[in-house]
Amino acid sequence: MARQRKQYLLRIPQELYDSYEAWAADEFRSVNAQIEAILMDGARQAGRLRRTRPNLSGETPPKNEV
Repeated sequence: MARQRKQYLLRIPQELYDSYEAWAADEFRSVNAQIEAILMDGARQAGRLRRTRPNLSGETPPKNEV
């Protein structure tokens, strides 16, 4: 089943867009995919996402120890 995506208009300064465009090229991504990856990483680091990927194997993922 495909993941649904919300379309959202984003206005950012040209200088910031150029920075993301170069970063995306370095990682062989589109600018949109690069921005999404950065937002996902930030939300994950802030503890705002419940899970990172669906667990299809049925195994319990290991807990990160600090």
